[in-house]
Amino acid sequence: MNNTDIAGIFEHMANFLEIKGENPFKIRAYRRAAQVIEHLPRELAVMLAAGEDLKSLPGIGQAIAAKAEELVRTGRLAAWETLRGSLPEGLSELLEIPGIGPKTAFRLASELGISSVDELERAIRQGKVASLFRLGDRTADNLLHQIESLRRKDQRIPLGRALPLVEDVLSMLRPLPGVKNLVAAGSLRRFRETVGDIDLMGTADYPEQVIRSFVSLPAVRDVLGQGPTKASVILADGLQADLRMVEHEAFGSLLQYFTGSRQHNIALRARNQKRGLKLSEYGITDASTGRLETFATEEDFYARLGMQYIPPEIREDYGEIELAATHALPELVERSDIRGDLHVHTHWSDGTASLESMAQAAKEAGYAYLAITDHSGGLGIAGGLHEDRLLKQQQAIHELNQQIEGIRLLTGIEVNIMSDGRLDLPDEILSGLDVVVASIHSSLNQSEGKMTRRILKALENPHVDILAHPTGRLIGKREPIAVDLEAVFSAAAQYRKVLEINSMPDRLDLKDNFIYRARELGVLLAINTDAHRPEHFELIRFGIGMARRGWCRPSSILNTRSVDEVLAHFRQGNTSR
Repeated sequence: MNNTDIAGIFEHMANFLEIKGENPFKIRAYRRAAQVIEHLPRELAVMLAAGEDLKSLPGIGQAIAAKAEELVRTGRLAAWETLRGSLPEGLSELLEIPGIGPKTAFRLASELGISSVDELERAIRQGKVASLFRLGDRTADNLLHQIESLRRKDQRIPLGRALPLVEDVLSMLRPLPGVKNLVAAGSLRRFRETVGDIDLMGTADYPEQVIRSFVSLPAVRDVLGQGPTKASVILADGLQADLRMVEHEAFGSLLQYFTGSRQHNIALRARNQKRGLKLSEYGITDASTGRLETFATEEDFYARLGMQYIPPEIREDYGEIELAATHALPELVERSDIRGDLHVHTHWSDGTASLESMAQAAKEAGYAYLAITDHSGGLGIAGGLHEDRLLKQQQAIHELNQQIEGIRLLTGIEVNIMSDGRLDLPDEILSGLDVVVASIHSSLNQSEGKMTRRILKALENPHVDILAHPTGRLIGKREPIAVDLEAVFSAAAQYRKVLEINSMPDRLDLKDNFIYRARELGVLLAINTDAHRPEHFELIRFGIGMARRGWCRPSSILNTRSVDEVLAHFRQGNTSR
């Protein structure tokens, strides 16, 4: 049983315990354990096989550690089977539907006898759910929408495809008269690597005009529903987008609710119920008076709760709520912090633009330095640089640096890590470069042991500065390599190597939970674009989104520093320079 399966069981146990009215601290412990296990860079099975103590993990006590070990060793958990058998059948399936919390699921099962998603859909269409005490038509309609979304789960598309499509939609609507707010919410706003349905939120003086324009956009393939303040459409790529328009003064509450995540909102509601406050998409209600407060901005919403504003990217119930309550959240890295790019290609290998063109584009992007890291020749990539051409490129870079102002070009290479861990250029060549980026492009199916030893050998090389796209994944196309990332992170910290956050939308590598762990272990990271043409510099926003999801401050990112500081860091790891 893998980490995702174990985390899912602990999350279900937390929900079931909440239904039964168990101790809230116990419920919270299971939720926290689920979060920790889901984000681990190593499988629990691997840790146990190595004799490691699961209690060393944050938030994992003796009882939960024992249950995790039982799941790993037997694939079953007696406590979960007993708990599941004590409640109506079908609760687990109902809890998979966004918008259905433990108490609502229990009422649907116990009062209406619903034990599956299909039964719930029939009950909604028959009006039974709307008539259920305190639910009503609005909740029933929302549940129906969520069921339809759930059935399209396999249609989740990469962030890199969804974001430009949504931005085109928003750009056509924002110039309309009276539009004040118009943004995407949900997983897109949180910069999840894949997204399902899109929730768009807005306010305008003439909301019906915005709705009419929305359903008439060229990108709209089909209109599922339309009202005066809400519409649902199918966009290109089969992506469903819902637009909701509300009053200006209620926008903050709506945006917070639909940005999520689900677990963040659940934890936030539970925390404030104890204070007599009920949180919803409409605002905050004082339970003692019934008075509803609305909020124009999310900042006002969180401030009313006595909390620091929580950036969308970290709203995953991973400790951000507790830190925000004490105003101790970190200042996350932003685009304006990035001062250079350390992984870029030109037409000397497989890029499309000249040194001059890439330098000018980087300068226009506001960068102070740019590392030219074309591919080495061992891969057989067209134009890959062998020793003689690399030396010629170095000379060309030195000459260009004498001519261009406002940006400094660094000499570099993206060198291939061969199957045995050796690099495909000799050390005496690498020693003359400013930046050496090492990466794996071949023999991707090696066993975890061989792959780990291969990468560790490369990291031991004193000339290697950066490990690029460390897991080699291509989202939706190629699985990550099998590698012990905990060992890689430890070695990177030991040898002062930098791990890359690759901004290419089909890579996003490292991913968010691995970034979080690497940062915890003291590994320095670099957000690079891997640009092959000038327009690729815009992709840095994807890498920044991943870094923010990994809770990175500017100090965690090497290329927030000046060029002299960057080169000094590399020299500390390589005394031969």
